Amino acid sequence: MTDQAMKDQYCLRSIPTELWDWLEHRAFSRKEKLNETIISLLAEIRKGKDEPSLSLFYPGARRPSGPIDTSTPFRFIDLFAGIGGFRVGLQRVGGRCVFTSEWDKWSQKTYKAWHGDDPHGDINEIEPTDIPDHDVLAAGFPCQPFSIAGVSKKRSLGQADGFRCERQGNLFFRICDIVDAKRPPVLILENVKNLQSHDKGQTWRVIRHELESRKYVVHAKTIDAAAYVPQHRERIIIVSFDKAVFGEHPPFEYPAPPNGPKPRFADILEDSPPSAYTLTDHLWKYLQAYAKKHKAAGNGFGFGLAPMDGVSRTLSARYYKDGSEVLIPQAGKNPRRLTIVEAARLMGYGDYVKERSDMPVSDTQAYRQFGNSVVPAVIEAVGREVVLTMQWAREQLATGCYLKDVVRHPAGGKQVKHRRNRELLSA
Repeated sequence: MTDQAMKDQYCLRSIPTELWDWLEHRAFSRKEKLNETIISLLAEIRKGKDEPSLSLFYPGARRPSGPIDTSTPFRFIDLFAGIGGFRVGLQRVGGRCVFTSEWDKWSQKTYKAWHGDDPHGDINEIEPTDIPDHDVLAAGFPCQPFSIAGVSKKRSLGQADGFRCERQGNLFFRICDIVDAKRPPVLILENVKNLQSHDKGQTWRVIRHELESRKYVVHAKTIDAAAYVPQHRERIIIVSFDKAVFGEHPPFEYPAPPNGPKPRFADILEDSPPSAYTLTDHLWKYLQAYAKKHKAAGNGFGFGLAPMDGVSRTLSARYYKDGSEVLIPQAGKNPRRLTIVEAARLMGYGDYVKERSDMPVSDTQAYRQFGNSVVPAVIEAVGREVVLTMQWAREQLATGCYLKDVVRHPAGGKQVKHRRNRELLSA
């Protein structure tokens, strides 16, 4: 083999995919041919010049410090949107929503009233290629097939749970279809903390494998919303970065709990709640007897009286049935449920529900919607860290664009050109 043949073979077959993609980005930004970029980089290294951009693919890289830059907003899509918890959180850090999907007609009604957009319906009926290009895919995919309560209920009824749940459990793979079609640089997914332990860990292994096989770096952490709102609400937040854009070691960190006073349940309460929310004698007696029976059996089931100076239990979608998990003590009276205004505040939607008329659905539907929602403040905190990582990538790649212009086909390394705006997609 000639020296030239050996050089050609090395360049084509030995450069890691993520480094090759970075070289293509750099060549594009410099308006050079790929060979010219490689030669110039080698020449700079030979002369001993520092090449900070190469840190993109080494551990220990650091993001910009200081406030995030919201003057160049990113575009995101909101899947399984509910009432828009992801939208609220990501808009607060400069995001612009370009597509929404939510199948429930009552959630669609609330979403329209609050955000002004009519969500598209069932994601299974939407062609992935018809979804607009975006920088961030956000999805709180259905959690019932994986939650502790959901699994117990389905199994007691002889129904399938997890990925075997035909209607809800397989929707994660619909996300994968969209990822294959649109290749978003960042994914932010949310689910119940039980996701990682469901089916002896097999469910989580499948999810991680599906994302990593698509060349994403996967981060996962369970975050308790009690640092942001006066409610224990533990949810796993999965953040994944496309290696072709961010390299093998994007410097992402989950947010630290905010400084300052801790949330207090008493701070969300209305001064004069309607008497209709006070439990009837019949229901209060039933809940006390139910709790006594399970306590005697050694179980932890039963109602929960919220501590005024602390945080409450998790608000669930079944709250409309008896309100048992979050009851408010009243002097000389039976406990009461949360009002709709208080439930909104407990979830972090106080700016959207100043009074009962701001919620365009019944109490039953409102409780369901809040119980199924993410806490916007948690998404905002995670989104802020994601934006810092995106800013870091923009500086490293020097493309002026979050989305890559060239990616590789995951099966064979074949170069595929995508119709991408070479300017920021917020234009």
